[in-house]
Amino acid sequence: MKLTPFVTAIALVAASLSAYAAGEPIEVQNAWARATVKGQMATGAFMTLTAKEGARLVGAASPVAGVAQVHEMKMDNGIMKMAEVKGGLELPAGKPVELKPGGFHVMLMDLKEPLVKDSTVPVTLLFKDAKGVESKVELKMPVAMAAPGGSGKPPVMDHSMHGMPAAKPMGKP
Repeated sequence: MKLTPFVTAIALVAASLSAYAAGEPIEVQNAWARATVKGQMATGAFMTLTAKEGARLVGAASPVAGVAQVHEMKMDNGIMKMAEVKGGLELPAGKPVELKPGGFHVMLMDLKEPLVKDSTVPVTLLFKDAKGVESKVELKMPVAMAAPGGSGKPPVMDHSMHGMPAAKPMGKP
């Protein structure tokens, strides 16, 4: 069987995540980052996290981004607003927490280069357990255009808190 480079990369990522999850306190599944276009300075990274004994996602880093933060998106008068999750994202023991478009996610900002579809991006996640003990998970996430099974239609987003102009709702001048 002949594998394309992309399929091979996905297989390697899946194998590394399974190996990590077998002996560590945080399981990471279905990790991916959204592709960007030239000049785009921010994007999101998404995944499902399960903590064996409970933990908190308190930070992130990536060599392709000047800033990486845990964010949440919420609807406000028909506009999606985004903000950093102060204090981190709670991961209850044994319960999967989905980081997905339109909800919680890792925001990669001040990108140093475009994230190209079918490539990978390194991301390090920082966690704290109930005792305050820190741990890290290093990932190589595949880069895709849209969430698997998603509509591909982006929501209207307000990025004004990041020094970018707020987007207008679709269909309004």
